[in-house]
Amino acid sequence: MVVGQLVPSNLFLNRSAATRHRHLLCVSANDTTSTNNTDNGSPFSSFGRLKAQKVKTLLVHRRGKDQSHRRPVHLEDDDDYVATPRPRRSQSRTRGGERWDMIPNYTPPAQSKSVSDTKFFSLKSFKEIGCSEYMIESLQKLLFSRPSHVQAMAFTPVISGKTCVIADQSGSGKTFAYLAPIIQRLRQQELEGIISKSSSQAPSPRVLVLAPTAELASQVLDNCRSLSKSGVPFKSMVVTGGFRQKTQLENLQQGVDVLIATPGRFLFLINQGFLHLTNLRCAVLDEVDILFGDEDFEVALQSLINSSPVDTQYLFVTATLPKNVYTKLVEVFPDCEMIMGPGMHRISSRLQEIIVDCSGEDGQEKTPDTAFLNKKTALLQLVEESPVPRTIVFCNKVFHILTFETYFLYFQFSMQHLSFYFGVILQKKKLQIETCRKVENLLKRFDRKGNCVQVLPFHAAMTQESRLASMEEFTRSPSKGVSQFMVCTDRASRGIDFARVDHVILFDFPRDPSEYVRRVGRTARGAKGVGKAFIFVVGKQVSLARKIMERNQKGHPLHDVPSAY
Repeated sequence: MVVGQLVPSNLFLNRSAATRHRHLLCVSANDTTSTNNTDNGSPFSSFGRLKAQKVKTLLVHRRGKDQSHRRPVHLEDDDDYVATPRPRRSQSRTRGGERWDMIPNYTPPAQSKSVSDTKFFSLKSFKEIGCSEYMIESLQKLLFSRPSHVQAMAFTPVISGKTCVIADQSGSGKTFAYLAPIIQRLRQQELEGIISKSSSQAPSPRVLVLAPTAELASQVLDNCRSLSKSGVPFKSMVVTGGFRQKTQLENLQQGVDVLIATPGRFLFLINQGFLHLTNLRCAVLDEVDILFGDEDFEVALQSLINSSPVDTQYLFVTATLPKNVYTKLVEVFPDCEMIMGPGMHRISSRLQEIIVDCSGEDGQEKTPDTAFLNKKTALLQLVEESPVPRTIVFCNKVFHILTFETYFLYFQFSMQHLSFYFGVILQKKKLQIETCRKVENLLKRFDRKGNCVQVLPFHAAMTQESRLASMEEFTRSPSKGVSQFMVCTDRASRGIDFARVDHVILFDFPRDPSEYVRRVGRTARGAKGVGKAFIFVVGKQVSLARKIMERNQKGHPLHDVPSAY
């Protein structure tokens, strides 16, 4: 069940303010009838689609030290995870001798991690969609029992060499939807003598995968290596920034079947003559909607088209398909086939969305500082009251706008003093992730000894090695009683598959509505994943969040939803 709830954070309430926040939004994909929540132990019962109902206040009014009426918070525990007592900041806010809970305790709808989503898998088997025996054996070794819907839909068009757009929701299995048929086709061509194995013994790959970030490129490489080790041998490598260029060039000269690259490094290799595409059979543009936002991408795409054989197959993979991206694709590739999975423009049916209104009291001054304080208190309440093994906290980049005169003076001085120039670039990156740093410090101060909270930053101000180290640490099972928090920008939402994420917190509401889908899509992934997304909103973001949730339920695109900023 997809549930969306509007929770007033009411972080600094007095008694009169409590009566002004009696609204609850509850959205269900399955239930459209209204029910009375007073009969249910949970205040988050289904009220029908996007209908704000007046209900008993979500804040629990307590006098004295009697807390016997307090409802337990149900946690979705990891197999190896045991919740330990959190360091207590303060159990409540005090106003005039009275105490109020900052965020209501609640009992979420019962969900089971052991029950897989029957809507995730296709009714067809791998054999029925056209997989060879060796490919089926390899996939079974990787614990694939049946193809997902998008994998079943994409197999025949991809293996036949058609140019396609492969689109489906986050976590639907799109990487193997293109990887399995591509590798099977290459293997078939080798067996039939159409291409020789020696053709890969040159800096000219047979498959090229372009990814928007080095982290996603590394993840695609891991999938390639897993498939290769399971019984379908082929060579794969990744070329991105942040690593020794000499080592990458030496490996490229030894020959490769599948090359994974970021647009900037791909352009460098092509322009310097280190990479040739004479043997290219297929080019995959993973997260193509994000790629179109890369300043190097359109130049890289043109270089790719100009350098590749005319019969090269192109695959465009995405979880969101904005109208402008679709228009550009059909203009350049008018014959491309659309493969749109059933989850397109939707989120997982096992994801629970909770909107937390951090606007504050009606009489409270509305400033960015007060909004941050409200969000801060809401975040710490979640950390303290609902500990789970893995949480991703998304923050926006902070853009500082300079006047033309100021920019010109910076540029003029920078050209005379290169050290100052690089200092400005570094400072710019630090300013962009200012909110991330604040949230990191907030969580570290919450548990200064680091006994139960582990903070893992993930953003552009870090080195490539540091980001990958955070990513690897986050994918490992945390120690017993330790909650991992990855604090990141949208870099972590761009196709990266983190296993078993329990909570996603949108500390900042995304600027682009499509980023909402990518962010919340980091949890409740695959066939069995369940999770919760807490969306912190202020002001007009409340109505925007409702609109996005409503359109996701109906499977409508988000290109006409206005920006929040």
